[in-house]
Amino acid sequence: MIKKVFHKIFSSTLALLVSLSTVSFTVEKHYCGDVLVDVSMFTSVEKCAMENMEVLLKMNCCKDEVNVVKGQDELKLSSIEDVKLSPIQFATLYVYTYLNLFKEVEKQPIPFNNYSPPNLVANVQALHQVFII
Repeated sequence: MIKKVFHKIFSSTLALLVSLSTVSFTVEKHYCGDVLVDVSMFTSVEKCAMENMEVLLKMNCCKDEVNVVKGQDELKLSSIEDVKLSPIQFATLYVYTYLNLFKEVEKQPIPFNNYSPPNLVANVQALHQVFII
């Protein structure tokens, strides 16, 4: 049971890791002077009121900063045919598997070995007229 739970946790963690490593996102920041005005991850940032006045005053005090976090683009899909074993590795695996195939089973204690059944007073099946047909 613990093995199944551990297996589910491990496989879920690996699936989450693969999903998070392939996700890309962009963080946009808008500064007005040295003051951070807006931060956005999925939509474009809202411009401040000074952005409209820059055209009239010909000053450039606002700036936009864009940080792109790229995920992994290519994942290598492999199959069992891609595995290459040397003859020494194959022989080692074969011998290890063969030797573990014939392990002795531990002797289990029999808890009812010294138990004697109760004495029968009457034949219960004949008494109640219950027969296996």
